[in-house]
Amino acid sequence: MTLSAHDALIHLMLVAASSDTTMTDKELTRIQALIERMPVFEGFDRSRFAAVANECADKLNQPNGLDHVVDDAIAALPAKLQDTAYAVSVEVTAVDLFLEQEELRFLELLRDKLDLDRLTTAAIEVAARARNRRLPG
Repeated sequence: MTLSAHDALIHLMLVAASSDTTMTDKELTRIQALIERMPVFEGFDRSRFAAVANECADKLNQPNGLDHVVDDAIAALPAKLQDTAYAVSVEVTAVDLFLEQEELRFLELLRDKLDLDRLTTAAIEVAARARNRRLPG
């Protein structure tokens, strides 16, 4: 079954959030906030979120699940949304301002599979860190 672009973006965010084996409340809240506020998600029926998440989890639990989820998601996205896919994935992993090795490896995998240049991905990463920074103390 072919994913919609909305479902593909959500799958990538969910994989990004769970890439370190734990999806935190902050990450889940960020995913839901992105779905609510980003123009790319206009028209997405939010009541489908749980079903989309379950479909992603089912795929991940199959042999070579990570590769299948990422490849299926990328195939479902128009080329003009590849930078958006990377940006939402980075946004989810950057929510706590500390990336585990597994999260870094997932972002590297995604970067390699997307048709994006290194300058674009670096700019996305720096912007996410800047948006998530907090005042000291």
